Amino acid sequence: MNVLIIEDEKPAARRLARMLNELGVKANNMLHSVEESINWFQNNQHPDLIFLDIQLSDGLSFEIFEEISVKSAIIFTTAYDEYALKAFKLNSIDYLLKPIDEDELKVAVDKFKEQQPKETNLRVDIDEIKKLLINPIDRKFKKRLTIKIGQHIKIIHVDEIECFYSENKATYIYTNNSRNYLIDGSLENWFDQLDPEQFFRVNRTYIVHVNAIKDIIAYSNSRLKLILHGYNESEIIVSRERVKDFKDWIDR
Repeated sequence: MNVLIIEDEKPAARRLARMLNELGVKANNMLHSVEESINWFQNNQHPDLIFLDIQLSDGLSFEIFEEISVKSAIIFTTAYDEYALKAFKLNSIDYLLKPIDEDELKVAVDKFKEQQPKETNLRVDIDEIKKLLINPIDRKFKKRLTIKIGQHIKIIHVDEIECFYSENKATYIYTNNSRNYLIDGSLENWFDQLDPEQFFRVNRTYIVHVNAIKDIIAYSNSRLKLILHGYNESEIIVSRERVKDFKDWIDR
């Protein structure tokens, strides 16, 4: 059995590997971030089984599926509460609560062995899982943000933003008056604060506002290219795995 562990906390990854070893299962590789995982999947044969933490050092592990069609069975390891776990039941994905219990781990591994899953393209409903990770009753979306410019603080309403983007491990916004601003926080953190009716994350680098889209062009490998009204510094490509969700979002 070829097993992969994706866990940003290295002690936790080593502990899980030891527990698996006691069950006669060897973890062949351990990865610790979204970026590292995407690069690994692009250059290696997909394992039989993945133990996947939800929160990694550079974002949610669901981002991996936005770039890669993973051909493995997955057991999520998570510290989320019972409410959030409805998401995994909905998607028929197994999970283990942290700290991982030895008996529960054995049950999960035995279940995987009994099922003997064949190699398939895993379809994870990322948006549905994210919705269930946050109680919609308590959810409030960002309406404005502040930018420090010298000694001044500028207020920017989210409707003025064409896109959020990441570059050189920093996060920026581009506004409809053709200005770029450096902002605090990761792209993932910002996406969780934005109204999904107005904003869509087209790939790991860009979040776009629906009103900023000027044109949509068919692109190579079943992807889409977006032309915004103002922003033209780099190509904005909807990743292949996100095209269907993007079209559904546009057609709302």
